[in-house]
Amino acid sequence: MNVQIKEVLDLKDLKAFIQFPHTLYQGNPYWVPNLVSDDTNALRRDRNPAFAHCEARYWLAYDEGKIVGRIAGILNHAHLEKWRERYVRFGWFDFVDDPAVSAGLLKKVEDWALEKDMTAVHGPLGFTDLDREGMLVEGFDELGTLATIYNFPYYPQHMERAGYGKDTDWVEYEIKMPEEIDETIARVSKIVMKRNKLHLLQPRNKKEMLQYVDQLFDLLNEVYQDLYGVVPLTPEQKKSYTKQYFGFIHPDFVPVVLDEDDNMVAFGITMPSLSVALQRAKGRLFPFGFIHLLWAMGKFDRADLYLVAVKRSYQGKAVNAILMHRMLEVFRKYGVKSAESNPELEDNELVQAQWKFFDKRQHKRRRCFIKHLDTGDNNAS
Repeated sequence: MNVQIKEVLDLKDLKAFIQFPHTLYQGNPYWVPNLVSDDTNALRRDRNPAFAHCEARYWLAYDEGKIVGRIAGILNHAHLEKWRERYVRFGWFDFVDDPAVSAGLLKKVEDWALEKDMTAVHGPLGFTDLDREGMLVEGFDELGTLATIYNFPYYPQHMERAGYGKDTDWVEYEIKMPEEIDETIARVSKIVMKRNKLHLLQPRNKKEMLQYVDQLFDLLNEVYQDLYGVVPLTPEQKKSYTKQYFGFIHPDFVPVVLDEDDNMVAFGITMPSLSVALQRAKGRLFPFGFIHLLWAMGKFDRADLYLVAVKRSYQGKAVNAILMHRMLEVFRKYGVKSAESNPELEDNELVQAQWKFFDKRQHKRRRCFIKHLDTGDNNAS
């Protein structure tokens, strides 16, 4: 194979960059495509507010004029400032099963990292913690989700061959929903609400839910601040994510706990599973893709769990029981039989403790790889 690697320099190349996985994974029953519009908004400098503190470069690998791989390199200055780690991220990494392709693409990012005086490359990661992250290392025969990366089993082997090792892992669970409401969770939920003078938000529509979006993102920034690689979202990013995702959200699937002054104490974001709908839509809303998504929002028996956060001053007070009880009520109402936890850090015992009440299986694992570069700087972080 005669591999040539070229940088993405115009919108035509960017379109090809975004489209490549649709060719690579064509016919794969487990791969769930990103929405093309989401990738476009993330990767374009004029649309993604993360570029206020990020730099990025993208490359495509070719063999005799045919695209055989892609990679994005991201330098997040907010990460550098917060974590004091001189790291460049890689993401949007896909390739055919040829080490010359994967190694060649990674070297482009590594060389750029050295040019920027960075000491390591890690990923797959996005511009923020809300982008897809983590390379699948277990669970290749499990259906993906809207929130996660799917990749072939040969990907991790290529990473190790290129000198990358584990930095951290995320695990995922499939959780079976009980046929009846768990009386223990229901009782604890009632006691915790009364003891702490808490109540559930009861929005009648999305407009009422949107009034609490700023509080939701503020709570997210507070609770997630110590998790791997997380940097706080800016006001512009909050607006962007609200516009991008809250159109899909059904108020029933977003339980919000408020205190007696209507300040947000906790929230959970769940959604009907859109995996099959996205496969049928081939990642496009138009001209007919939105029909599959609308169908999925009205007829489903699986759900995805995306984000859960409890204000630090209320952690350890069983506030999670309120969220869990409400989710179980909603799932039972809509006929949900099982839910995907989506990624949670393998050492996040607080999150994993929530599933002790359920029939569950840990069916996927994904990894952030890292390679420390030879910079000649013995004092590098």
